[in-house]
Amino acid sequence: MPHDTLLVSADSMLDHDQGPGHPESPARLRAILDRLHASPIAGARWAPPTPATREQLLRVHDPAFVAEVDAARGLYTALDPDVGLAPASVDAAYLAAGSAVSAVEAVVSGAARRAFALVRPPGHHAERERAMGFCVFANAAVAAEHARAALGRERVLIVDWDVHHGNGSQHIFEGRRDVLVFNTHQHPHYPGTGAASEVGLGDARGFTVNVPLPGGLGDRDYAAVYRDLLVPIAEQFRPELILVSAGFDPHRDDPLGDMEVTSDGFANLCGTVCELADRLAGGRVVLLLEGGYDLHGLADSVHACAAVLAGSTPPAVAPTASPGGEAAIRRARASQSAFWRL
Repeated sequence: MPHDTLLVSADSMLDHDQGPGHPESPARLRAILDRLHASPIAGARWAPPTPATREQLLRVHDPAFVAEVDAARGLYTALDPDVGLAPASVDAAYLAAGSAVSAVEAVVSGAARRAFALVRPPGHHAERERAMGFCVFANAAVAAEHARAALGRERVLIVDWDVHHGNGSQHIFEGRRDVLVFNTHQHPHYPGTGAASEVGLGDARGFTVNVPLPGGLGDRDYAAVYRDLLVPIAEQFRPELILVSAGFDPHRDDPLGDMEVTSDGFANLCGTVCELADRLAGGRVVLLLEGGYDLHGLADSVHACAAVLAGSTPPAVAPTASPGGEAAIRRARASQSAFWRL
């Protein structure tokens, strides 16, 4: 049965242009939008975002950093060696964070069952006080904190399946018990963080979960990781909202990763998250676009996940880990077994 699923985006985010040859190019979002408009998904509808407010950004970012971003509006400049800005980039960053907020408000209010914020620049590398790794504002963190501070959600789960570790999301929440951050990522790989031993700080130990993975893992490995680790941890945490930092650079054709995930594999992961949301969080799940740099693989994978959000049956993937996947699960389980029944 089709679900009422919101696709949140704006063409003006295409105006964020970091220059020729930059992997995080406008062509990424254009490929996604073209694919979704060419093959509409039953049960999905489009909605424009509202830009994030300063209040929403300041819940997770230092005032001096937000002021630095604001001062770059209308300029060609850079916030980081990997984060270039064009004159329209700051407005795009406000829209990206606002898209995440708009999507969360829709699913929490019941205006939509599920949502996908199709945004750029991405967000999961952005730290409290700096831009980093193609990211300006920490979109998922802004959305999670808005759900907590303004919408009354007591427990939020952030799942990050990007090929790169979501260092920003981890560091913003690693001392908190109300937002659990679950990361799967290639390791060693940029940005170098995300060891299994990074489990959170103080009495929030266990509310940061890292599953570093060797290169070369595919659909079955990821399905096994999510079955063996995410599902039992989520069942015990019992989130009221699930956010997914949905990076598609683990795709087998992606130039910035060494994984072997297919569009079916991502759709299967999306199905796992949706099933958890249906059982634990009143169906409330929001995907937020992060990485993914092979245009065909990115567009296909986003379309496949959007179809699952809208009620399509996820492709079946046997959760059978390779030796490398099994070793990664054992390491993560050993680091988390003091905090969760695994």
